Amino acid sequence: MRFSDEFLTELRSRVDIEELVGRYTEIRHRGSRTPVALCPFHTEKTPSFVIYRENQSYYCFGCGAGGDAITFVKNIERLDYVEAVRYLCERVGMNMPMDPVDDQYNKLRRRCFEANREAAKFFYSRLLSEEGAPAREYLKKRRLTDETVKHFGLGYAPDRWDSLLKYLRSKGYRDDELVSFDLARKTSRGGTIDAFRNRLMFPIIDLRGNVIAFGGRVLDDSKPKYLNTSDTVVYKKSQGVYALNFAKNNNDGRLILCEGYMDVIAMHQAGFTNAVAGLGTAFTQEQISLLSRYCTELTLCFDSDEAGVKATNRALKMLEHAPMKLRVMHLDGGKDPDEIIKTQGKERMDQIIGSAMNDTEFALDRIRKKYDTATEDGKLNYMNEAVEVLAEIGNEIERDLYTSRLASETGIEKQALEAQISKARRARGRKQKQKEFENALEIVREGSDVKSPNPQKRQFRRACAAEEIILASLLKHPDYLRKLKDKLSEDVFVTDYNKRYFRDLSSRIREGRSLDLSVFNETGDNEEMAYLSYLLAKGDSLADSLTECEQCIQTLLSEKTKADAPNVGKMSNDEFRALFRKNKP
Repeated sequence: MRFSDEFLTELRSRVDIEELVGRYTEIRHRGSRTPVALCPFHTEKTPSFVIYRENQSYYCFGCGAGGDAITFVKNIERLDYVEAVRYLCERVGMNMPMDPVDDQYNKLRRRCFEANREAAKFFYSRLLSEEGAPAREYLKKRRLTDETVKHFGLGYAPDRWDSLLKYLRSKGYRDDELVSFDLARKTSRGGTIDAFRNRLMFPIIDLRGNVIAFGGRVLDDSKPKYLNTSDTVVYKKSQGVYALNFAKNNNDGRLILCEGYMDVIAMHQAGFTNAVAGLGTAFTQEQISLLSRYCTELTLCFDSDEAGVKATNRALKMLEHAPMKLRVMHLDGGKDPDEIIKTQGKERMDQIIGSAMNDTEFALDRIRKKYDTATEDGKLNYMNEAVEVLAEIGNEIERDLYTSRLASETGIEKQALEAQISKARRARGRKQKQKEFENALEIVREGSDVKSPNPQKRQFRRACAAEEIILASLLKHPDYLRKLKDKLSEDVFVTDYNKRYFRDLSSRIREGRSLDLSVFNETGDNEEMAYLSYLLAKGDSLADSLTECEQCIQTLLSEKTKADAPNVGKMSNDEFRALFRKNKP
């Protein structure tokens, strides 16, 4: 579906990009003109996400994300282009243009949402029916109230091959649709059967209230214990967080991350309504980014068994650069929060939450339990590993605090500990430099650039910088194209990537079309929108003169006549190392 430039310009004028972004991350004002924020698309502790009020755009100098309000909504809410436009229209009270030819992908997403909603209604009705008695008995044993069951929309998939199929067919859904939505499965003989049978059903709901997937748990000891919806047009398990639709409200900036559905439900029923869970076998960066938009403190509440400890360690590794404060619960007296609440009460669970350790304390406690510190060997092993933990602490005051505690605990001189920690930090620094070198070498030899989508930027840095100034100038001053017509053409450009942008930009200018970011969104992908936002951001540092553009044109002509640069991709490691050290800032 294509929207007119006039409609998109009107929508842009009504949306306040700063207010929109502020719903997902805290805005900070650097002076009076340029708001900054922690990027909601990647984890960071120093704000690198800049909002440009003048052109209603944003750009992250950390991860390279950028665009306008439509791009932001597409990526933050995981919507397609048309849905993102509709979302913004609803926010600002604009009507969507009528178009008889709807986008097929958009229609498919709507059908999936609707089919999932019907499936959730069906599963809930079956839970309350006579055949749902085994599931109700299971819920009774787990001490879940009717109110909790209704709140989370729990249901039951009957122990039949086609009960959901028959119901959804009666609602007008085709078998091929239901298979693509993972509500049905194809058999080896070509037939179609229900995806979930004889299972307690957990609807998975997104932040907008849509049912996007299901988890199904067996009622006995059969395997697999849990069966989950595969990725569909509306669901990506690596990006979702269970119960965040409830927990994001009134959580005082704190969330508790549990392992599974039942733990979360038990926590909510006990009054801990800020509990959530991941939706996959492994914690992902996408889930971290999502959680960081809704909390400043994240407490891990994984099972106390060996698998739970391993999961905690993996999660802490993933979260080491996250902007949230981290804490870890020690589930004393029970395997999981559900068991503790049932056997010891919610008051005990509240105490455990209050005494949760931070990530450093958890790491030291885990090491301490590995060794018998009453022996010399045990104490030495404990100290050697503890020193490595403290060496990872960047904050000097925090590091000094834990060094003092460790000295007091073990009876070892603080100065000796500090010397070992300094040695460990130097070793970490050397490893980091070696890693930087190896990464840089790989980047050059692969012909890519981590900071730019332009694959030729490393080879033609000076030319690329000049090209970017020209493109940024044209975005701000389209009339420059006419004034430079005798000097500027696509043949002047050195890199193919920027040449393509110039071709498109100059065509739009000659045709008198709008250059608002919003009009590029229909055909531009995330990378293209980010690059255009980068160019607009670059415009803040321009001299805003024809002379600057003319100088850049001369630079490009000069670069074209230069002899080919050495092929660094074919250099030996020693040759490249020398070049890397020379050019490293």
